[in-house]
Amino acid sequence: MKTDVLVLGGGSAGCVLAARLSERASREVMLVEAGRDISPATAPDAVRARYPGRAYLDTRNIWNTLTAAMGRTRAGRPAARRYEQARLLGGGSAINALMANRGAPSDYDEWEALGAEGWTWEACLPVFRAIEADRDLDGPSHGRDGPIVVRRTSDAALSPFVDRMMKTLDRRGHPIRADQNGPWEDGTFRGVVAISDAGERQPTSFVYLTEAVRRRPNLRIATEHVAERLLFDGRRVVGARLIGPDGRAFDVSAKEVVLTAGAIHTPTLLLRSGIGPAAEVAATGLAVVHDLPGVGRNLMEHPSIAVACWLPPAARARDPDEHHEQAIWRFSSGLPDMPVGDMHGAILSRAGWHSVGRRTGSLFFWVNKSHSRGSLRLVSADPRHEPEVDFRMLSDERDLLRLKQALRMGAEALLDPHMDGFRDAVFPASYTPRVAKIAAPGVWNAVQRGLLSGLLDVAGPLRPALVHGVVTLGTTLAGLLADDERLTDFVRANVGCTWHPSGTARMGRADDPAAVTSPTGRVHGIEGLRVADASLMPSIPRANTNMPTIMIAERIAAFLDEGR
Repeated sequence: MKTDVLVLGGGSAGCVLAARLSERASREVMLVEAGRDISPATAPDAVRARYPGRAYLDTRNIWNTLTAAMGRTRAGRPAARRYEQARLLGGGSAINALMANRGAPSDYDEWEALGAEGWTWEACLPVFRAIEADRDLDGPSHGRDGPIVVRRTSDAALSPFVDRMMKTLDRRGHPIRADQNGPWEDGTFRGVVAISDAGERQPTSFVYLTEAVRRRPNLRIATEHVAERLLFDGRRVVGARLIGPDGRAFDVSAKEVVLTAGAIHTPTLLLRSGIGPAAEVAATGLAVVHDLPGVGRNLMEHPSIAVACWLPPAARARDPDEHHEQAIWRFSSGLPDMPVGDMHGAILSRAGWHSVGRRTGSLFFWVNKSHSRGSLRLVSADPRHEPEVDFRMLSDERDLLRLKQALRMGAEALLDPHMDGFRDAVFPASYTPRVAKIAAPGVWNAVQRGLLSGLLDVAGPLRPALVHGVVTLGTTLAGLLADDERLTDFVRANVGCTWHPSGTARMGRADDPAAVTSPTGRVHGIEGLRVADASLMPSIPRANTNMPTIMIAERIAAFLDEGR
């Protein structure tokens, strides 16, 4: 089988690449995705919904055996847990939280300073504008005609808890501002979300791979196909070996291959193909094609922690189908050399899709400009085996200090007397393996959640004791805030992720040993191979990473067209 461009990975970026590159009728394009196909006609309700809290729990949508270490146990060992990464056409855009923000202008200027020449904010902003159709705001920062509709939570949809929380924060010196994607400044904002005019999610497999695009005779989409490894002629990539749904392997030759498998599986495929740190590649019994030390390094995330509260009935979201991340709190830590808005708090109208989650509000914090770096290593040449992923969250002390600060600030804000009547018991929280297990669909889980939510509703003055006895297993907010050592231990043990992996095949200069690709996505030292996803990010932006990833894909497609 032959094609001109072979795109490996049908996630947020891959769908963009396939759509853009196949616009040239003379170019044959093949898009390969390990997961199943979804389209507007076939997508399940959990994917289509504007409330996104169930899509990532469906095991058909994720890599089920992928785990990652976040922090460390008290003994200093990495503690791995399931790490939900999309495995279906549309990738993260089909299961994520729908947030459509971009980060700070200086994030992109920093990319150029780190060797990604041409990736300044001035160069990226026109692409961000071209991606979106903003239904609320106009002006030089916003697009009107792009494929992805973006909007902000309306007055009618805003939950009483979120509305009161924003007003409380405003009184505490964090002003309510109009535009999360406007001037970069601290404050509270209604979050920008990618929700269509029909009130539904917009995966890139819908808005880029439209029915008309799918009918193009020069575009082939192969779902449920796994890329085993790249094929070479010397140091030129000439295709890839794929494994079909029937388990049989076959080769596809291509003039150019573009990796868009995401920041976990793009470096994994590079390593499995013999491109990466030579000693690690050789240790798995593979032949070293090219010693490239940066592959799998520079692994980044936004470390997270949360403060939650039980919501009185009058403070709960009115519509169970409404999007939950309705507002955000951006603030500066004030630590030395930290940029403005280095911290982020998502103000959640509900903490989960189920009965307990609907009764719980939350401030979900993350380090918006994190400094901890992890790595990814191949453990087997077998494509059925996931890599070893260790984010080493909080390995940089500044990230730990800022999460502790956020927890304190969140507790103070929730306990502010201005929140009286809009919150009840306040408690520390995080998305731990225990929480994930309880949130999973199932009859027994539903019975347990129903009993707990019913008890908490009628508990009255006993509610805090019940929350701390059953939900937090004895950990109280007061106890953490009174003892810095306990607070440190809690944050280290419960630090979570935001599902924003990035940086594992970073752009940079050819003489930079940490760089994997050129600023146009070409893999250093290898011909015929590019990367076009979040792996390219030299540093993590102060944003949910989906829109930046789509922007990257648009730019790499243009570079390929231009022959750069």
